[in-house]
Amino acid sequence: MSISEKVIIRGITLDGGKFRPSDWAERLCGAVASYGPGRRIIFHPNVRLATLDGIKCVVVDASLESTDEMLFEFLMDFAKDNKLQIDRTTNFPPEPN
Repeated sequence: MSISEKVIIRGITLDGGKFRPSDWAERLCGAVASYGPGRRIIFHPNVRLATLDGIKCVVVDASLESTDEMLFEFLMDFAKDNKLQIDRTTNFPPEPN
C-alpha cells in the first residue's frame, strides 16, 4: 500500500482564530469543482472537505503539486493570503489521540 501525502488547510488562522465565513471550505472546494451532465457538480478528486477535531478543513492530495501545479498554488495561495494553518502529513486520517 502506498502512502499518499496530504496537505491539510485548516479553518484556523495562524493566530488561533476561527476562519470566517463558516462555509469557506465548501466554497473553496466548489471553486475548483466542475459541472457534469444536468449541471451536477463534480468535486475535484484530489480536493475534499473534512472535519478534524471539530474544525472544517480542505484536504489536498499532495500529488496535485506535480500534476496540476496551478491548481495546487491557487489552493496554497488562498490559505496563505487568509493566514490559515497548513499541515503536510502522511497520517490521514489522523489517528485518534
